[in-house]
Amino acid sequence: MNFICNFPFFSILLSLFSGTICSVLPAKAAKIVNRVVIIVIGLMSAVLLLYLLSTGESFIYWMGHFPAPWGNEIRAGVLEAGMALFFCIIMYLSMAGGAHKLPGEVVESKHNLYYILVNLLLSSLLALVYTNDMFTAYVFVEINTISACGLIMIRQVGRTIEAAVRYMIMSLLGSGLLLFGLCIMYDLTGHLLMSNIKESVGLIMANGEYQIPLIVSVALMCIGLCIKSALFPFHAWLPDAYGYSTVSSAAILSSLVSKGYIFLLIKIIYRVIGFDIFNSTRIIDVLFVFGLMGMIFGSLSAIKENDIRRMIAFSSVAQIGYIYMGFGMGTQAGMVASIFHILSHAATKSLLFIAAIGLTDVSGGSRKLNDLTGAAYRNKWAGAAFTVGSLSMVGIPLFSGFISKLLFAQAAVQVEGKMLASLIVLGISTVLNAVYFMKTVIRIYTSAADTPYMSITFRDRKPYTVTLVCFILLNIILGVSSQPVVDMIGQGLAMFA
Repeated sequence: MNFICNFPFFSILLSLFSGTICSVLPAKAAKIVNRVVIIVIGLMSAVLLLYLLSTGESFIYWMGHFPAPWGNEIRAGVLEAGMALFFCIIMYLSMAGGAHKLPGEVVESKHNLYYILVNLLLSSLLALVYTNDMFTAYVFVEINTISACGLIMIRQVGRTIEAAVRYMIMSLLGSGLLLFGLCIMYDLTGHLLMSNIKESVGLIMANGEYQIPLIVSVALMCIGLCIKSALFPFHAWLPDAYGYSTVSSAAILSSLVSKGYIFLLIKIIYRVIGFDIFNSTRIIDVLFVFGLMGMIFGSLSAIKENDIRRMIAFSSVAQIGYIYMGFGMGTQAGMVASIFHILSHAATKSLLFIAAIGLTDVSGGSRKLNDLTGAAYRNKWAGAAFTVGSLSMVGIPLFSGFISKLLFAQAAVQVEGKMLASLIVLGISTVLNAVYFMKTVIRIYTSAADTPYMSITFRDRKPYTVTLVCFILLNIILGVSSQPVVDMIGQGLAMFA
């Protein structure tokens, strides 16, 4: 086996091991270890992606060199390696963008704990991306949940404790349903390995036996992951969790954590159940309806908000709705659009959270929209970055959000029974996005006659500004060079099947 084939295992192990190392390091050293580990894993993921693109084939890695059920399997394809690389990029930029705020948000004695949680979160995301075993996936879902909860409550103010408790309750409910569905699936098939489960599911459907328990199992797993990824109406935990955690935590939670659960659901659809069998269960119709509802109600909630961070958080509810709408179309084009939107939303939502903190810093620390009047003049780079993120969310050409909505529209016209509903809700959601994002952009670019607030320049915060520029460039690259990414997603889905 080529040495590069060890990289997925090395990535997971390195992030886990670095979490242990950070527990005995001082804060500054833990920070360095965290950054270095993300960079190293990102480089390994990039090399792996190039290798897989050159070979055109996925591969299976046996941990301990024992096949299932005695050993555990890791599977790597183009989609897995690409997602791992993208997760590393977003995590590094999110950590860099919020680094200047961490001393004021977390007591110094807990800084190394913060980096432990980030490393564990990265390891769980990588495991969800690469694992070929359902029980292993469940274990790392729990690690992901605990890490995310810790990142929320480590700030230790009243609202974050409340948000963490609410997040934990909803996440445990989702995890319980996922485990219950997995237990039924194991009882039906006798397997935990994804490929083996898929073979058994095909036999069950062909024989016409145990179809109702099978549908119940699939439904429970889907509902569990929908709750954990904040699909409407299971989103009640999201605004406080994103709105009151640290800046880096908000960026990571909104852009990566929910996407890890969604990526696991994609693997279940393709590699556990089978795309055609999943479509025949009609569960896609339920995902489709709730996706459309999320697009509308998430945007309406965002319009009513006067807190910029909670507004961005409610926007995530709408964007998660887009992804599930694509799933609900039941077509390859809809799935490609959803996966591209995972990338687009991750790049844009992190940008918005990081930019928002720059605007509030020059507005006396206030997050109220009225107090942000003229903030873009006091922090020009944050204002420009927030504007780019807003234009992307609305779907203006040149930015990644435009490509997402174009792909969804193209996918919708291929589905006769769902075309009209998809296009109408897509149009309404775009208008609603424009209402609350453009309202905010106009507010931050409205001159204030007399302001007591300080201004921040590039020289004052060079690392923060460089991070914003990197996010802007990433968004534009996805917007103007989207075809290679779309082709890569299509190739990855073909490997899934």
